[in-house]
Amino acid sequence: MRILRSYNLDDLVDDPELTALANLAGKLCATPIALVSLVDSESQHFLARDGLESRTTPRNASFCAHAMQFGEVMEVRDATADDRFAGNALVTGEPHIRFYAGQPLISQEGAPLGALCVIDTVPRPEGLNDFQREGLAVLGQAVMRRLRARRALLESRREAKKNERQLRALADSLPDIAWSANSDGKVDYFNRRWHEFTGIAADRSREERRDVIHPDDFAESHALWLEAVAKGSSFEKEYRLRRADGEWRWMLVRAEPVPGEDGRPQRWFGTMTDIDDAHKLSESRELLARELSHRIKNIFAVISGLITLLSRKRPEHREFGEELSSTIRALGRAHDYVRPAGGDRRDSLHGMLGDLFGPYKSADGQRVRVKGDDSPVAARSATPLALVFHELATNSAKYGALSTDDGHVDLSIESQDDKLLLRWEEKGGPPPQGEPSGEGFGSRLVEMSVTGQLGGSWKRSFEPQGLVVELALSKGAVAP
Repeated sequence: MRILRSYNLDDLVDDPELTALANLAGKLCATPIALVSLVDSESQHFLARDGLESRTTPRNASFCAHAMQFGEVMEVRDATADDRFAGNALVTGEPHIRFYAGQPLISQEGAPLGALCVIDTVPRPEGLNDFQREGLAVLGQAVMRRLRARRALLESRREAKKNERQLRALADSLPDIAWSANSDGKVDYFNRRWHEFTGIAADRSREERRDVIHPDDFAESHALWLEAVAKGSSFEKEYRLRRADGEWRWMLVRAEPVPGEDGRPQRWFGTMTDIDDAHKLSESRELLARELSHRIKNIFAVISGLITLLSRKRPEHREFGEELSSTIRALGRAHDYVRPAGGDRRDSLHGMLGDLFGPYKSADGQRVRVKGDDSPVAARSATPLALVFHELATNSAKYGALSTDDGHVDLSIESQDDKLLLRWEEKGGPPPQGEPSGEGFGSRLVEMSVTGQLGGSWKRSFEPQGLVVELALSKGAVAP
């Protein structure tokens, strides 16, 4: 009975495919009646009928209850002469069965379910011929394939519903709002957290749901969502959502497309994460960072002013004071570059070097020509980078290419694996005087900055056209 129930037979009554098989069986065997019969503990049920009005009969009157116990086609050539059926109500009364042939229907588990049978109202002493018997067996196998396909479909549906229940339970257990949208980008599902957070039922109209998005954020976020849907790309945006108590909370909203066989998104699955506390903390830190940055900038200015003032009082220290003051100003420019500046902040190596080399511009343009690959610059690497290139530039202005009107420097940058390769080439300056006799403070400063803070190495050579410095810096040390 358990196996029989697994086929959900009520949905298979008068099934077109089973009916076609019964009709073919009747034509094959030249009988007026053909049936697909399944037998339970009390009755037999006809899923397909040809030539018979009745849908059920009692089990104790069932020929098929006997046939399904056989391993092959069971034939009753004259029911009135068979002790098993002579007194059967279906023999003595309608439909007056005389000849019966039934192919047993056996489940994959080996359980007898019923039979595909053909019935005649006159005896057939010769029974079925071999062709009819073989054909009835083949049609019986086709009936079982249909029943197995039906059971597999039901099991698949039950499994899908089970998985859906589990997924919904999982989604409802999440602390975030989970949602999904169809291929057109129309949201059609929210987990329980949506109602708990907004106080709005998930089945409300789009207009009602739209009201919980802050008016200042809706247009931009909606435009970005439509763009993501059109492109089939990931979506991520921060905007404010109104909580049930009326408070606006910052949310991080993300969605990922699920592509179909054609590569186009069939659905979208997304989350909304409350980041309001982190957002406010970030704003507080940003405010503090700007205040500290402003004070640091003032310190640079004060130190530079003190150096200038003291060097005026001691003329013998003026040259050193000017050099030190120039270095302090370079550090100030590097700090300006990486200090918090909201949306106007630039964070590339090209941009930083452009700021540092700005004082060396001539009427004809930039004399330190930066070209090649670019890289983000972390705040921790800005100071050592500024010290290195300030040292190279000031030395060039004193002794090298930048000390003449026609000289210039080519600075090339190449990204290679985990390294940034920089080449400083001076051209058009006075002929180099060769390697210095000793290592000066500037060389030690470059060495400490490159090897100690930028995770790299450097070398210099005095070529006929001018100084050449090659640096190999770690990308991990330079970039954020």
